[in-house]
Amino acid sequence: MNPLSAAIPPRARLKALVLVWLPLVFLAAGCGQAPPPPTPPPASPTATAPPPELTILAFGDSLTEGLGVDLADSYPAQLERRLQADGYRVKVINGGISGETSTSALARVEWMLNTNPDIVIVETGANDALRGNDLGLTRRNVEAIVRRFGESGAVVVVAGMQIIQNLGAAYTEAFAAIYPAVAEAENAILIPFVLEGVAGDPALNQPDFIHPTAAGYTVMVEHIYPTILQALEQAQPPPNEN
Repeated sequence: MNPLSAAIPPRARLKALVLVWLPLVFLAAGCGQAPPPPTPPPASPTATAPPPELTILAFGDSLTEGLGVDLADSYPAQLERRLQADGYRVKVINGGISGETSTSALARVEWMLNTNPDIVIVETGANDALRGNDLGLTRRNVEAIVRRFGESGAVVVVAGMQIIQNLGAAYTEAFAAIYPAVAEAENAILIPFVLEGVAGDPALNQPDFIHPTAAGYTVMVEHIYPTILQALEQAQPPPNEN
């Protein structure tokens, strides 16, 4: 035994050992503790869901169906591509039937409502005028078509039509007046003349001089495009405020 340690009383030696080892015990205990959990990253903002896809029904006769051109060149197909290229989530349904009068168009409105359209472009009546039909009946048919589509909740666009004066000035003027009158009565959006810039141009029409070529339909889409954007703005559901 070391003489020096022998000279230290036992109680003092025990106290010294405690003072030496106690910090080491605490240090060892501290080293064995698990590190604190990492701070979670801040929550990322909730992603905004894309707006729902809207359905546009192009309802009409051969001018809508695209008689004489490929289906991909019809105005509904060109309109869909133009809207989608501009970022709109839409599909455009071609609901055109060649040779259809406003009377037969009215008869299939209920069936076409099965497409659940958000927007309907109503283009009908030209074949009535080609047959010299009673314009009072044409007016009632067009008005009933627009009203029924509107009652379904769709935004309705009335495609105005004009004809050449082969049946006289009075008939021609009365026919053209149908469309603005119906649009106003039914609170619909009006395109004053859907073939503006196309009708009468040999370069944009097929040999029958009635139906547009593919290039003619491109001009038609360019002409009606601002009106369709107006309809899309009305049809778009309001943002969710919750």
